[in-house]
Amino acid sequence: MVVKIQREDFNISDELELLNLEKNNSGGCVTFLGKVRSKNNNFIVKSLEIEHYPIMTQKQLESIESQAFKKWQLNSSLIIHRYGKLLPGDNIVLVITTSTYRQSSFKANEFIVEQLKTRATFWKLEETLNKKYWLKPEQTLNN
Repeated sequence: MVVKIQREDFNISDELELLNLEKNNSGGCVTFLGKVRSKNNNFIVKSLEIEHYPIMTQKQLESIESQAFKKWQLNSSLIIHRYGKLLPGDNIVLVITTSTYRQSSFKANEFIVEQLKTRATFWKLEETLNKKYWLKPEQTLNN
């Protein structure tokens, strides 16, 4: 189980290699990549600034990941969530789940992504061509 909250970008291939799928008997590996959209709520997005409370957010992500391990038979998992000022097309979040069989990986990955949207404390300031505004949780839930 790995949780990283970081400013810098990540490389999916490097992260997959670190999980060492060959050695942990994973036949199923599901990857979710979340990116900054160029358009949101009918506005052209210039940037998205993500803030968080480090200690609390880290604990929340670790708790979400731990719950996934209790619900499904996972071999490994990784959650990376970025913060700071991001531009359209930039990576925001990476969730990787691995298991011996694919079903557990799919279900656990979806669970983690949904929990990130509803339980993780991240504040998002969106800048459009016309204004800046804080996104409310319901504005990002189905995105």
